[in-house]
Amino acid sequence: MSLPPFKLLRPRSIEDAAGYLSAHAPDIQIIAGGTDLLPSMKQRLFTPKYLLDIRGIDELRTIRSIPGHGTEIGALVTLSTIEDSEFIRRSYRVLREAVATVASPILRNMGTIGGNICLDTRCLWYNQSLTWRKSCGFCIKKDGDLCHVAPGGKKCWAAFSADSPAALLCLEAELEIAGPAGKRRLPLSEFYTNIGDARMKLANNEMLTRVFLPERMAGYDGVYQKLRLRGSIDYPLAGVAAALKKNAQGIIEDARVAITGVNPAPLLVNEARHALAGKMLNDHAAAVVGELAAKVAKPLTTSLLTPEYRREMIRVFAKRAVLGAGTGV
Repeated sequence: MSLPPFKLLRPRSIEDAAGYLSAHAPDIQIIAGGTDLLPSMKQRLFTPKYLLDIRGIDELRTIRSIPGHGTEIGALVTLSTIEDSEFIRRSYRVLREAVATVASPILRNMGTIGGNICLDTRCLWYNQSLTWRKSCGFCIKKDGDLCHVAPGGKKCWAAFSADSPAALLCLEAELEIAGPAGKRRLPLSEFYTNIGDARMKLANNEMLTRVFLPERMAGYDGVYQKLRLRGSIDYPLAGVAAALKKNAQGIIEDARVAITGVNPAPLLVNEARHALAGKMLNDHAAAVVGELAAKVAKPLTTSLLTPEYRREMIRVFAKRAVLGAGTGV
């Protein structure tokens, strides 16, 4: 399959990029690593008249620690850079664990943290060629008004299928978003809509520029567990991130658990924090968190695996992730 025709724009600053977005919205798409966008364009899921290549904005390529505040990660920092960062591994382990599972080393060398956060939702009925989708009458997410996953429903249930946002939710990350009115900050927990065809609160004349990790979350032990059909390259069909902090006596002082791959958005398991805080970590406490995570998960037939199996794996992975984070393995 070939790419549709487009004009390539190459800004050198955030301001230039914002100008292009304002001038050409909604007929413009941002490209950084291109690992997901270009295959989708070949499938005619996106046919923008303009591609905004932001790789020339050097200020978005750095990881910077700001004493007293936390850590700033530019949207163009590659996943492999985060994976290889000793500072990230030591201070924000759960993020390193998550990005290390994304696709393959070659794709992690190209893919960016900003692109992973903004990854399109996926569905068995959506991520197909134009000919295949046309034969099925299209769907709510693209070109049609029918949901094959939930017949008769008016909501798109395409699943959010990126790994790093679950870890970032556990770290209470915030995003910097740039647009024609300047820059704004938004907690990652408020960025996603849980609607498959309108997945994030990002206007078509705005762009994600930076991720902020608060200093108070540094040093949490963290684990990421992932289900996929092919262990070397696939998107998560169920993913769980867990981060927790214990005192010298082994009592859990704070904990976060988040899931991905089973809902139209990555979601925190809010009750997990209260279930673990003030307790010694044991098999029973971890099993309780597994049950809580399974209740939050709402997988439908968006993949080749059954919803029941994916929900069960969320339960299993949540238990494993909490136990793993608690033992530091």
